[in-house]
Formats: sequence, structure tokens, C-alpha cells
Amino acid sequence: MSQKVKLNRKGFETRAYRNSIDTSFTQLIPPPLPIEETATVEDFFNLYKTLFYDIPAEGESNSHRFLIERSLEYVGETEQKDQDIQILLDEITQLREELLSTQKELRDVQSSGSFSFPEGGTSIIQKGTQTISQPFSLGTSNIN
Repeated sequence: MSQKVKLNRKGFETRAYRNSIDTSFTQLIPPPLPIEETATVEDFFNLYKTLFYDIPAEGESNSHRFLIERSLEYVGETEQKDQDIQILLDEITQLREELLSTQKELRDVQSSGSFSFPEGGTSIIQKGTQTISQPFSLGTSNIN
């Protein structure tokens, strides 16, 4: 009892095969996640304006202090700037002290009527409405 079965094989060319049969494994791969909309910088600042007073002033995260410190790190501000500012403030203080001292000396000169410049300067003497200026050497000169 043997019967012969004739099988006919029908084949595809490589190009025709790829165009007619889907060989991807779409049923085994989970569907792609939906693309979330990302906030723009403008959206961030609009939201920041809205939440400004709800954000705590101090705190290690989610605070105004955190935003300031993080932004300063990004911008590149360092303690050097604080040191530079302190140096400038010290210089301003010194200059103010010198100005005050000079103003006191000027007031004393105006009230006494004479002033002398040390080291090769000139003496200025005021007598009544006349001002006399004379050269002198070696410190203060005493002109009467």
C-alpha cells in the first residue's frame, strides 16, 4: 500500500520574499511607549512664575536656595567672586577713612589759617584775605 505523493515546491526570489512576507517579530515586542511632550524653557519659567511663592526659600532641594546654588554652579560663579568683592569693599572702606582724614585736615587748616606740606612742598599762609605761598624744605616751615 504505498502511494506516491507528488509534491510541488513553489519558491520566491529573495526580493519577492522580503516584499511579500513580514519577517519582523512584532508580536513578541511590547508596543512602543507614547512620546511625552517635554516642557520648553518658556513653559518652565511660566510655571516658575506661577509657583514662585509656593516654593520654600530655604532647603537642600526644591527651594529657592537650591535653584540659586545650582544656577551659580552652572554659570561658573565661585567663592573667588566673593573674595574679590570683599577685597574691593575693604579698599572702599580704606579710601573712605583716608577721605575722612583728609577732610578733617582740611577743616583744621581752614580754621587755623595755615598749612604746611612736608618734604619740599610749599607753605600756605592765610592772613586775613591774603594767601601767601612760599617754598620750603625739610619738613614743616614756621613762617610768621
